[in-house]
Amino acid sequence: QVQVAESGGRWVRPGGSLRLTCAASGCAASGCARAWFRTVPGNRREWVAGLDWRSGRTFHSTSMRGRFAISRDVATGAVHLHMTQIQTGDAGEYFCAATARSSCGDCMDSSEFEYWGRGTRVTVSL
Repeated sequence: QVQVAESGGRWVRPGGSLRLTCAASGCAASGCARAWFRTVPGNRREWVAGLDWRSGRTFHSTSMRGRFAISRDVATGAVHLHMTQIQTGDAGEYFCAATARSSCGDCMDSSEFEYWGRGTRVTVSL
């Protein structure tokens, strides 16, 4: 059983930076592919970025590319979401999703991920 936990969400000013972390326990030695999603006002869920653990390949939403970047720490098994140039529209709950498989295709489809964390909140204001 894979368990997922996010951390790092907090209040930040527009233009600021954050690093979110996704820890997944219970993954096989080959690792768990992961993705970040977020819910924004209106309760709409958006895909943010994904990481194929087997290949190391990363995928990013075009609307956030250049500002957000997903990465992994092979030593710890953690996946990070590096957020820069944060905008007020980036405020919301950020969720990490994991699959027991080490690959996830283009890692965009939420149905590919069996395990979800409880989320970490990002608040953006002056």
